[in-house]
Amino acid sequence: MGDDINTSAEAREAEVRAGLHEVHTRPGAKNAGDKSVPKALSDKPATQKSPARWAYERLIVYLKNFEEELDSTQEMAMGFAGGDTGVLRIEGMGYFDPDIVTFYGSDDGGARMQLVQHVSQLNVMLRALPVPQERQQAARIGFRLVEDLEAEPEKASDPDS
Repeated sequence: MGDDINTSAEAREAEVRAGLHEVHTRPGAKNAGDKSVPKALSDKPATQKSPARWAYERLIVYLKNFEEELDSTQEMAMGFAGGDTGVLRIEGMGYFDPDIVTFYGSDDGGARMQLVQHVSQLNVMLRALPVPQERQQAARIGFRLVEDLEAEPEKASDPDS
């Protein structure tokens, strides 16, 4: 029984990932919990983050994991529960402290859409859609969100940026 010694970064990451557990029926399915989280997600304990920022950061992990399983002909969108609002092709995401998360995008016809959601009502269904014919490459918002967090972690907590 050896004792494991963790670096402070590993300890912070473990705190961020506490409680993450997934089980799939598909053999080899990728779990969000199998990957290391972006460094900016472990910059401070969850208890020191607003509910909006905490939800935003955790959603990024799921968005990126979902995109990693798409092929080059697909990109990510989200469906809505209830009503006939269709799907929103996710082109941006943000949060407004203390408790609002927002998604920016377009519908199947190209009309602009924005969902503004209170964190207590947050429920996101991710969907794979074909890349629009007018574009050659799939847009990868999950990867861009991770890059943004890693490039400027202070920007995510600075209301003036």
